Amino acid sequence: MVGAGVVPARETERDLMPSVKTAISIEEPLYRELDNLAKEMKISRSRIFSRAAQEYIQHCKSRKLLNDLNEAYGDLPDAEEETLKARMRSRHRKLVKNQW
Repeated sequence: MVGAGVVPARETERDLMPSVKTAISIEEPLYRELDNLAKEMKISRSRIFSRAAQEYIQHCKSRKLLNDLNEAYGDLPDAEEETLKARMRSRHRKLVKNQW
């Protein structure tokens, strides 16, 4: 129980989620940079990897969404189709001009 005026330790996102241990292999220069960064930021190397993975997953999702949107809208009419459509509209107007 927390007494009056006592601030409980800050819960981090990592504290709230279960974690899984894994082993990876990385180049030694990258490991040294990562280790230095973790010390500077006062967080674990695991936390840096977790954040990097989250950002990369979000990047991939965003790229997929962009590709899906480009594919969906990528079949817009080209110049030839636009010309044909304009001619069809003109002919249609002539056909229905006096019908209304």
